[in-house]
Amino acid sequence: MNAADLGLPVDVPSTALFTDQYELTMLQAALRGGTASRRSVFEVFTRRLPPGRRYGVVAGTGRVLDAVENFRFDPAVLAFLREHGVVDEPTVEWLAGYRFRGDISGYPEGEVYFPGSPILRVEGSFAECVLLETVILSILNHDSAIAAAASRMSAAAGGRGLIEMGARRTHELAAVAASRAAYVGGFDSTSDLAAGFRYGIPTVGTSAHAFTLLHDTERDAFRAQVESLGRGTTLLVDTYDVAEAVRTAVEIAGTELGAVRIDSGDLLLVAHRVRQQLDELGAKDTRIVVTSDLDEYAIASLAAAPVDAYGVGTQLVTGSGHPTCSMVYKLVARAESADGRAPLVPVAKKSLGGKLSVGGRKWAARRQDAEGFAEAEVLGTGAVPPELAGRQLLVELVRGGEVVGREPLDAARDRHIRARKALPMSALQLSRGEPVIATEYL
Repeated sequence: MNAADLGLPVDVPSTALFTDQYELTMLQAALRGGTASRRSVFEVFTRRLPPGRRYGVVAGTGRVLDAVENFRFDPAVLAFLREHGVVDEPTVEWLAGYRFRGDISGYPEGEVYFPGSPILRVEGSFAECVLLETVILSILNHDSAIAAAASRMSAAAGGRGLIEMGARRTHELAAVAASRAAYVGGFDSTSDLAAGFRYGIPTVGTSAHAFTLLHDTERDAFRAQVESLGRGTTLLVDTYDVAEAVRTAVEIAGTELGAVRIDSGDLLLVAHRVRQQLDELGAKDTRIVVTSDLDEYAIASLAAAPVDAYGVGTQLVTGSGHPTCSMVYKLVARAESADGRAPLVPVAKKSLGGKLSVGGRKWAARRQDAEGFAEAEVLGTGAVPPELAGRQLLVELVRGGEVVGREPLDAARDRHIRARKALPMSALQLSRGEPVIATEYL
């Protein structure tokens, strides 16, 4: 249960200034030139996946919907624009009444994507759509990068528990978004209470080395923690001597001790030794949690270790080397004129340097092989082939300015598990390689 479920207030400040200035100056010029009202279609996509990644993960869709709802130019924002001369007075007056009244469709949160996939499609007048570019990309690029890293770590963990604990390694607001994205990507819990409060993600946490060092002896620290938090707590056993700490932990908590945490050393070797010691002491049900700068490769290397859960921080909240997905927001179609009945015509950037785009309002479907695994991401602008009609990926998110696609966070998490299972097995390889399926244009 989260803050909204409890009826508690959650800050919803205006998102109108989460944008680049040129969005507003384009608006001003379009208003003056008479093109601002032209019906337009923008699409979010990436031209390529980060090096070595076999698939991407859509995350942040729910936050995008919140941002669109709260994209309002309130008096303080309008005063700022006037004071700094960002745009002229007619544009300020237009912005005072701004509400997005268009339509948004997209891949549902948790779905996987590939190069060219139209992850989000925004339709309406040029004026109302262009303003949303920066905030949409800011959210999707960050959250999808974290979710992709989380998904790789989840696959490497093979069903073992995963704890997100990277709040201290990133901006305090980014940490909350990272917790949410990590949960979509397969993590089970977070140490960040703000994420638990806002999004209902399970929270966990017990003690750090400082708590042990505070006490005269490790025994005193363990006793204080067990008396306060119960025998099911997790004791940190690598402050001094691991073997002695494990022995002391079981003496104090008994065989009902919940877990021990290892945060340094050769984790593979230490985990085996600790497991053997716990079993010999009769604490066969005591779990082992490991932390210490883990990433998907380190997690995979511990597959043979008797580890029950992993705590991941820095590498997770920074996208494990790829903190952005390089998504772009491009105009792909616009009306021939300002007449509301004017037909759409495809448009696309044709410059050199690898930044080419494919014009036209696109649909997307995922073709499957005879065994039900994905074999191609199929995109088109014309009629959808009958055999792909039931496999279309875009869903309605906003209709006429009203959000219609909001869903519980667990729905996105469950969807990702299903989507990943439907990919070829090579998708889970951590070695460098191309996207696991190709993108085809019809």
